[in-house]
Amino acid sequence: MTETQSCPLEILLKQISGQWTLYILWVLDTNGSQRFGELRRKVEGISTKVLTERLRLLESLELVHRHHEPTIPPQVTYTLTERGKELSGTLDRLYELAVRWYGTDPKAVV
Repeated sequence: MTETQSCPLEILLKQISGQWTLYILWVLDTNGSQRFGELRRKVEGISTKVLTERLRLLESLELVHRHHEPTIPPQVTYTLTERGKELSGTLDRLYELAVRWYGTDPKAVV
């Protein structure tokens, strides 16, 4: 690999390693489609601004699909794409590791 080429793992990690990003993916993976407000409640401590930024990033990476219903008030639902679902096994393994390391069940929080 030359200096101008990047390792595929490096590219992926740069894209999904931002604060909250993996947790948002995990919440969508374990809970299915979520409206914005539901997602914000389940990702405790995240600001509306940061959640919006992370969801836009995940949408641009084609990991999350944003469905907008032009109702009053507008309804926006987020769902993992097929590409996003490919991370499911990895997210499950991280969940299992978190339970082993920290002795609590993160699913009980969500």
